[in-house]
Amino acid sequence: MTNVMRKKGTIGILTGGGDVPGLNPAIRAVTIRAIREGFQVIGIRRGWKGLVSCIRDKKLPQEECYQVLTEETVNRVGRTGGTFLHTSRTRPSHIPKDEVPEHLQDLYTEKTNDLTEEVMKNLDFMGIDYLVPIGGDDTLSYGVHLAKRGLKVIAIPKTMDNDVPGTDYCIGFSTCITRTIEMTHSLRTTAGSHERILVIEVFGRYAGFTALLPTMAGAANRCAIPECRFSINALTELLVRDRFTNPSRYSVALVSEGAMFKEGEMIFEKQEADQYGHKKLGGIGDRVSEQIHELSAMFNGGRKINVINQRLGYLVRCGNPDAIDSIVPMAFGNLALNLILNHSQGRLVSLRSGRYDDVPIDVVTSMKKVVDIEKYYNCERLRPYYESFESKPLFIMTSDY
Repeated sequence: MTNVMRKKGTIGILTGGGDVPGLNPAIRAVTIRAIREGFQVIGIRRGWKGLVSCIRDKKLPQEECYQVLTEETVNRVGRTGGTFLHTSRTRPSHIPKDEVPEHLQDLYTEKTNDLTEEVMKNLDFMGIDYLVPIGGDDTLSYGVHLAKRGLKVIAIPKTMDNDVPGTDYCIGFSTCITRTIEMTHSLRTTAGSHERILVIEVFGRYAGFTALLPTMAGAANRCAIPECRFSINALTELLVRDRFTNPSRYSVALVSEGAMFKEGEMIFEKQEADQYGHKKLGGIGDRVSEQIHELSAMFNGGRKINVINQRLGYLVRCGNPDAIDSIVPMAFGNLALNLILNHSQGRLVSLRSGRYDDVPIDVVTSMKKVVDIEKYYNCERLRPYYESFESKPLFIMTSDY
């Protein structure tokens, strides 16, 4: 029964960073439970950008910065992908001069500006008692910053790379690897028809979970991940051998966008960095494909093998969530409300060894969560180890952080 006798406070929700399936179900879970417990819920638009852009004037419309959420609003979108609150990669402590909101340009004139004081004032203006940011390690790192400033923060982890420390699972990961497996299997028909090598570039800046798990599931013969620099000669030789032993004469490799050649660095689509210092990755799949085509003759009797090159990109992050990314956000949202009702703060909801839990939010900035290659990846064979699954969580290697 809805608790309408007394307003317990106001909860703000925002989504930052890349979109993933499962964000709207998480917003829905927090909102419906909060309203029924007697809270008002405000959806902050465009992630941290909404808290930077707000003009503190009650006479002005605020729809561009935030909106009051209702059960009707969140029920309408709760089963869909993306985020209806929209998102951005804004980092309020590092706002470039040309992105300072117009009404603040006289106050902040440095090349890079810290607008945290404006964020704190805007939170007070909105009357927010608790903030629930939903995001990856970049978005949540600023949540850690605000928590240290005394704001009551309960964070929900989201990223298809699944690399937020403190949790085995991040919203979006299951849909990402499900789509990767499905699309890789679909592309096999073309690779097999033309007897080619298939190279697919997938997400994964620093962590190789999105390449390693689909490979472990049988989607590919080999994979290159950020945690282990690879030899293109070795990868080519292995893929040529895999192709030869396949009756349909094709082989498949998944390459993380952050994977690196032994004698190289990360490959970027653009040199311009975002506010978190990250350049846009993209292009390693192109380079790998080109070099495999050229080098394949060394291992194929002097004859080059043609290569199919495909970047999955946004295809794995668009559309509706799968079953796990519908269930986990519901649970995470309710966990967040339990923490708020218990007057907890500075926590990250989590899923650890198959059980829902919560951990201190500062775990987000205390370490990096990557694949333990000694346990799970053979750097010489460029593929997972298929052993020692006893007592491992559902997604196997994701509990090691």
